[in-house]
Amino acid sequence: MKRNNAVKRKHYFLLFAALVAVLIILDQWLKIWIKTNMALHEAIPVFGEWFQLQFVENPGMAFGFSFGGGIGKMILSLFRLIISGFLIYYVFILIKKEKIDALMLSIFSLIIAGALGNIIDSCFYGLVFDSGTTFNAEAGRYDYYSGVSRFSSSGYAPFLHGCVVDMFCFKLFYIPKWVPFWGGYHFFPAIFNIADSCVTVGLAGILIFNKRIFTEKKQEELQDEHS
Repeated sequence: MKRNNAVKRKHYFLLFAALVAVLIILDQWLKIWIKTNMALHEAIPVFGEWFQLQFVENPGMAFGFSFGGGIGKMILSLFRLIISGFLIYYVFILIKKEKIDALMLSIFSLIIAGALGNIIDSCFYGLVFDSGTTFNAEAGRYDYYSGVSRFSSSGYAPFLHGCVVDMFCFKLFYIPKWVPFWGGYHFFPAIFNIADSCVTVGLAGILIFNKRIFTEKKQEELQDEHS
């Protein structure tokens, strides 16, 4: 029995590592292709106007949101690093204690891969790409200009200050201007990437399956107390 449990834990560790690695590779491959083949704000139609690949750079959070200039960017990058490290540690503990199943593992893998995918942009893109964006340290802001990026040791921003590459643009339908608050824009105007999608799907999975996940965890804790 102990041997079977050890094999199961090993398989879960490998599955976790494989899922996270594959998702990060896909995310980074598409981002690097977009950044080195498209000018900033250039768009390529995929399904007419409804779905486009549009190259934008996001200095802040997911789905194009930002805050706090250079200091806010550094805080956000450090926060992502801390949260990702904690989640990886938490998953390892769950696997070691055999308190995780394939569904939970997949959900956490999506969230961790998404967070790490955007962390790579924030930490390293400013160091290895030379165009597309420049960081104005004195003003604490990013100055954008069009142009295809290329790899370079000169970089455009310091460590933790790189911009996240976004590209998925869905203009599903236009909201009339007379509609309060949202009028004059297309439905879901945010532009996002694979990493954002992974985090969103993972969080949705937690919301959908939270009763199963947390009920099973509570039952296991009660069994441990009575054993």
